[in-house]
Amino acid sequence: MKTSILPHRLLLILCVFPITLIAQTKFINLEGSVKDKDSKDILIGATITIENTNTSTITNSEGDFVIKFPEQATLPSLMVKAVGYKDLIIDVIDPSEKLKIKMTPSEISLNEVEVIAYKSAQDLVSKVFDKKRINYSQEKVKMMAFYRETIKSRRKNASLAEAVVSIEKQPYSSNKDDKVSLIKSRKDTDYSKLDTITLKLQGGPFSTLYVDLMKYPEYIFTPEAMGAYDFSFNNTTNLNGRDVLIVAFKPNPNVITPLYKGELFISTDDLALQKATFSLDLKNSSEVNKMFVKKKPSDVRVKARDISYIVDYREKDGKWYYGYSKANLSFEVKKPRKLFKSIYTLSCEMAITDWRILPNEELLKGRVIKPSIIMANERIGFKDPDFWGEFNVIEPEKSIETAIKKIQRKLEKDDDFRASLSSN
Repeated sequence: MKTSILPHRLLLILCVFPITLIAQTKFINLEGSVKDKDSKDILIGATITIENTNTSTITNSEGDFVIKFPEQATLPSLMVKAVGYKDLIIDVIDPSEKLKIKMTPSEISLNEVEVIAYKSAQDLVSKVFDKKRINYSQEKVKMMAFYRETIKSRRKNASLAEAVVSIEKQPYSSNKDDKVSLIKSRKDTDYSKLDTITLKLQGGPFSTLYVDLMKYPEYIFTPEAMGAYDFSFNNTTNLNGRDVLIVAFKPNPNVITPLYKGELFISTDDLALQKATFSLDLKNSSEVNKMFVKKKPSDVRVKARDISYIVDYREKDGKWYYGYSKANLSFEVKKPRKLFKSIYTLSCEMAITDWRILPNEELLKGRVIKPSIIMANERIGFKDPDFWGEFNVIEPEKSIETAIKKIQRKLEKDDDFRASLSSN
């Protein structure tokens, strides 16, 4: 059976040096954290949106966020949403104070009829895709997004790439692919932590964009592949203020081709897919390597440890839009004459920070990039703290912030880097 695979490609190659940079502007940074009201657990991936706008961001892996708004604007109210929690509106009183947001779990008690209304879980999933034209935007949309790509050698940050991108999101009924242009970007790598081997992701921002299941179902649920999955009803929860059914899926036991297992979060009222989490079945390691490892030294052994994805959608005026996605790729690398294996993890995520309907005559600004882009090959680096200006970003983890500062100090002593800045 032939099936598609998400177009991520891992490159294992010897090191090279990149570099370059851009401008600055002033906006108010509003910082905060989101936790469970009772357990005090941090909430990862909670969405924070400025009320009555399309401006939003998400919490990082430590539950922190930062969102920007114009200095001259009135103090905003924030809408905070998280899976399994009641939506919350926060009025900002003092933007200089860090917000400590506590969310209350929602109680769900769906009527049994809402589950047994469908012949099977697979039948429900089919209806979700059948209703794509009704539930998802049928207009061309311009989206601003923040993209981050990190590579870790075990727990140490080795490479960081970040970009503000503009996306021309095609209608969900269209066969046309989305377009991406690069607005601002920065990148650097500490090769001493990579032990002469660097992982590079082919696709950059497209690697996260293609996780949009409703726009690109062919990468997972091709018509041929649908019959190769077992679908089942799972728990119920609350998401974006709506009751959702969770459908679990996994490959049939007799399927050899690597397929995915995961969960689909489906609204009970309009049958829209609000969220999906899934990972690749890694049992057939040789086939997995063919899919992901495009280039490596012949004497290096590579084995996938984890290949997983998340995608989130947001609703406005009865239509759903792509909002956030993340890919996590983890590999063991065994070099000749080395006693221990090296563990490398590459993560990339993209969050939509603003969007609007795009007139047909308007073109994307910035440099339009190809789906084959490798961010690690771009000549970009780190510079001033106001680099991003008005653009919203995902708050970096503490460990990433520390790594950035170390890389900045190294670059300040680097003659080639200083020369590249003076020439810009």
